[in-house]
Amino acid sequence: MPATPFSCSYLILQPRFNSYFNPLFRSFTYQLSTSPLSFNGIKFTAARVHSSLSPAAETDSQSGGGGRSGALSPGPIVAGEVQRIDVNPPKGTRDFPPEEMRLRNWLFNNFKEVSRLYGFEEVDFPVLENEALFTRKAGEEIKDQLYCFEDRGNRRVALRPELTPSLARLVIQKGKSVPLPLKWFTVGQCWRYERMTRGRRREHYQWNMDIIGVPGVMAEAELISSIVTLFKRIGIKESDVGFKVSSRKVLQEVLKCYSIPESLFGKVCVIIDKIEKIPVDEVKKELMAAGVSQEAVEELLQVLSVKSLTGLEEKLGSSGKAIADLKQLFSLAEKFGYSEWIQFDASVVRGLAYYTGIVFEGFDREGKLRAICGGGRYDHLFSTFGADDIPACGFGFGDAVVVEIPLSSLLFKQLLREKGLLPDLSLQMDYIVCALDEDLQGAAAMVAHVLRKKGQSVDLVLESKPLKWVFKRAARNNAQRLVLVGSSEWQRGVVGVKILATGEQYEVKLDELI
Repeated sequence: MPATPFSCSYLILQPRFNSYFNPLFRSFTYQLSTSPLSFNGIKFTAARVHSSLSPAAETDSQSGGGGRSGALSPGPIVAGEVQRIDVNPPKGTRDFPPEEMRLRNWLFNNFKEVSRLYGFEEVDFPVLENEALFTRKAGEEIKDQLYCFEDRGNRRVALRPELTPSLARLVIQKGKSVPLPLKWFTVGQCWRYERMTRGRRREHYQWNMDIIGVPGVMAEAELISSIVTLFKRIGIKESDVGFKVSSRKVLQEVLKCYSIPESLFGKVCVIIDKIEKIPVDEVKKELMAAGVSQEAVEELLQVLSVKSLTGLEEKLGSSGKAIADLKQLFSLAEKFGYSEWIQFDASVVRGLAYYTGIVFEGFDREGKLRAICGGGRYDHLFSTFGADDIPACGFGFGDAVVVEIPLSSLLFKQLLREKGLLPDLSLQMDYIVCALDEDLQGAAAMVAHVLRKKGQSVDLVLESKPLKWVFKRAARNNAQRLVLVGSSEWQRGVVGVKILATGEQYEVKLDELI
């Protein structure tokens, strides 16, 4: 559209705008902590707000009165100095201000797009579940890490520490109404009260993909392929990350040779999962304390040190089910095109007690961070909840390693920045709309409404501000165009538009604005 003398009206309107509104919108600061508020001779400072049941609310709650059951009423204001509220989130949890929320959404959108590409359907579950769901077959470590409590109905509940038991519960609930196999995924929040380390938090989000009803190794091969696809989408190569693969059946075969009871299998796996986290001598002590003989412990540790399928065959022979499954997986990896991403490592067992077959972990090759993701087969999980067993496998991919605070410590951000692959995650706005007179704010709202109906993102200036402020906000929000609604222009049925990247200015009718 050709440029018009819009700049002239802009120069005329700016002084008028400033003379009206500058005196009204001068910035000021008011800090209760340094300038206490005085009221009837009593001084108050910025305070922590405490809420408690008032006597009336308690009466209503107990008697079933008209108020909401359990409603909280603010406590009385107490005169004098009150300690400021702690503005940090609880230890192990995170805030997501806009710039970090954009990064999280970018990552989660990639999770969801990869799941779509592989034909998975999205599901979700309550964050709060029955405690028994996680204590029946998860392993002692998770039991010790549960955020659990008794609710007002005397029920034992817990914040979910992982997503797989919830998935199993939903599959059992649906029964035969859903045909097998199922390919489901979810991105959900999980909670574990555990020791804080780099990449390990007490609250995190997790991407899970699960295949229910497929007994063959093809399912595990498909799952690893999906994670590799995610890495490739965001520019990560096999030289940056890889997968360690093994099978729980390797341990079963060793333990059988030494007549170790099946009931100890889950506990042994949980201990072995600590092999890279605590000294080997401590692992030996815990295994012997669990009832494994010293001879069996030594043999077990020798097997766990094996890093090739050839070496494993020399230890266990070539006829076992563990060897057959692993060979098939590595063969399928070549067909899927990710054989260079995976390697055998007998020490990988995963810490959850319900795994039964092939297990795998994603790791960064520099060894700076804990496992990026992990999963495996869990064919006997459903029977622990009283249902018939269904062959199943899946993985969990937590955001605590890849969306870690501060952002400078992100694995992905580090790798992508070094390789120039980090996407532009800054805020992008199509328009910023501003009224030049207070009585034109309704007109500015009409302009914003028209643009939004056409699918444009619009930052509407909601109060009278100097144009200097508007231009600063437009720059901060990366707005492409500025629309100024002035009285003379509005009377003629047009608005002024400025293309901020080039400085071009023109007038346009409202119904032609886009």
